[in-house]
Amino acid sequence: MKYVPNALTIARIIITPLMLVALLSNTFPGLVIALVLFIVAAISDYLDGKIARSYKVRSRLGTFLDPLADKVLVLGTFVALIFLVPQVVTWWAVALIAFRDLAVTLQRMWAEAHGRSLRTLPIAKAKTGVQLGYLIALLALLVAARLPGAVGREASRLLDGPIPFILLILVVGFTVLTGVIYLMRQDYFSSANPSR
Repeated sequence: MKYVPNALTIARIIITPLMLVALLSNTFPGLVIALVLFIVAAISDYLDGKIARSYKVRSRLGTFLDPLADKVLVLGTFVALIFLVPQVVTWWAVALIAFRDLAVTLQRMWAEAHGRSLRTLPIAKAKTGVQLGYLIALLALLVAARLPGAVGREASRLLDGPIPFILLILVVGFTVLTGVIYLMRQDYFSSANPSR
């Protein structure tokens, strides 16, 4: 089981560009494929962390790759959605998410350069879950909007309404909050121990 978490993380990195190509095709089959691949990637994110903790197979490679894979998946999907549903996903909202990730990454790099590590906070794990949940729901809504009949009409109505955008604002607010907590809580620096 030693290499399984990192293998799952690498698989997530490989899946992401395939998912983005399918998503940007903006066709019904492409959107379905993108939704399925995104869900698979989200499940792999849960599994690699669970396996690493359960079997205590932690590594510096996993520490680097796991958050990188999450950022590539989440930010890549958000950027693609700017082009597909600009009335829902705006560039400034994605920019705030990217800025938060950059700030925490730089803080993590600074800690490593000084022989310390920045432990992942439970709220940051919740943040990833919230982002993944929002993106899965939005992708599912895009798929549903292409269906004929009442389902497609209702999904289209939801996409054109305020709810998806309001939820995005909540996701962005929570994301930024976790970044502020990281920047303020210096006590979460610990001695450098390999961790996934």
